[in-house]
Amino acid sequence: MKNITPLGKLIAVGGNEDKGTYPNPRTRRKYYLNFFKLGILKRIVLETGKLDPRIEVITTASMIPEEVGPIYTGSFAMLNCLNVGIMDIRTPEDARQPEYLERLMAADVIMFSGGNQSRLREMFGDTEFLKCMTQRYYDEPHFVIAGTSAGAMAMSEHMIRGGSVPDALLKGAVKMGVGLSLLPAAIVDSHFVKRGRFGRLIESVALHPKLIGIGLGEDTGVLITEGNLVETIGSNLVIILDGHHIQHNNAAAAKKGTVLSIENVTMHVLAKGNVYDMHARKFYVSKEAQAACHPKLDPVDANSSVEQG
Repeated sequence: MKNITPLGKLIAVGGNEDKGTYPNPRTRRKYYLNFFKLGILKRIVLETGKLDPRIEVITTASMIPEEVGPIYTGSFAMLNCLNVGIMDIRTPEDARQPEYLERLMAADVIMFSGGNQSRLREMFGDTEFLKCMTQRYYDEPHFVIAGTSAGAMAMSEHMIRGGSVPDALLKGAVKMGVGLSLLPAAIVDSHFVKRGRFGRLIESVALHPKLIGIGLGEDTGVLITEGNLVETIGSNLVIILDGHHIQHNNAAAAKKGTVLSIENVTMHVLAKGNVYDMHARKFYVSKEAQAACHPKLDPVDANSSVEQG
């Protein structure tokens, strides 16, 4: 499917400081959905083209699903969206239950909560659920897959599993794994600015220089259309790292713990409304500016031309 333009939409949200990722109950804090106020949830609903879409929230990544689920249903209710379900899938066997597959096929939005991104691959990898969700993403123009924090990072094919900020830009500071492969052209990182994750995204891009690194600030997200066009939504910033023009690069050969040496990584800073074209590797000040430079082809024609080529 990598050579076919997806018709659906991805919305990746950077999260904020309280996302239900605290494994120790004594350190739990109240789970805030600050990005509701900034319109990201509203944008998710808008992109379905429906006033009251069917939304399924998957809390698999979270350590505290019993707290996370009601916050989402309450927040969507503030937008008059009452048709919201919670899928607390805890095992791969759960993911294979016919009930969840039926609910997936009836949903307009699938939204993954924050938590541990590796759990999402463990639970959904090689399941019919993931295959059907991916097929719908490629086939249906108004189908939306959204994710916050870990849910955003898991969209990548080459996924960041973790990494040490103090060891940033030392070989091995970033831990890579396989994600849900919804976004094969990019590597996504979240909580990017406040948690100082520049180093691990730079190493990720150095290890995979044909991919685009997307660093999501808190309370900020990106709407990705055509599998390629990245539009910033929310109030904060998005960092784009492009390694296509890297020249000297010791990331693959360096020994673990040694300093990385990388020449010519390109960086862009995107604010709300800015657009980045991952195929052309170009920044645009707005969606209108991008559209003016690239008149839109009919998606069917575009897919046909790619397959024939």
